[in-house]
Amino acid sequence: MFAKQPTLSYAEYLAYEQNSPIKHEFLYGQAFATAGASEIHNLIAGSLFSQLRLHLRASNYRVFMSDMKLSIAAADNATYYPDIMVVCDPTDQDPYIKQQPCLLIEVLSPSTAAINRREKLLNYQKLPSLQEYVLVSQAEIQVELFRRDPDGGWLTQSLSTNQTLHLTSIDFHIPLTEIYEDVDL
Repeated sequence: MFAKQPTLSYAEYLAYEQNSPIKHEFLYGQAFATAGASEIHNLIAGSLFSQLRLHLRASNYRVFMSDMKLSIAAADNATYYPDIMVVCDPTDQDPYIKQQPCLLIEVLSPSTAAINRREKLLNYQKLPSLQEYVLVSQAEIQVELFRRDPDGGWLTQSLSTNQTLHLTSIDFHIPLTEIYEDVDL
């Protein structure tokens, strides 16, 4: 027998999530539990976070890891937990939810790659503040960069071994070898 998944309002989701022992992303009235991350995922995300945090110290930019929610009003309040988020807008002050990132980074896993490349890409691109979206493979040394162009369209760049990722939104350069430091692939 099938059970019907309850539909939640955005307010109900937020109240539910505040007291939940596990994280849930929210899409069209449904809450979906998020999976735990692998060692490689953590090494890659941790390396990027620490380098970004160091680069953005003493600036108006704030860097968040995977426990900070991102809500997208233009996508029916779809709410995600990006692996890394950089917020450039000092008015984005809610202590639990951000809405104005300039940069989002997701580390791909077999269970999330398709969602990150389709659903999240389409919803993230609805954020007027977003300038760059980065997908980092944990299966091989490969990074995909989506960058908003001056006309509002999106450009794509694929990087691999011995190349450097340049994030124009925060004027940051990092060789892929540093992103994958201590990762055995």
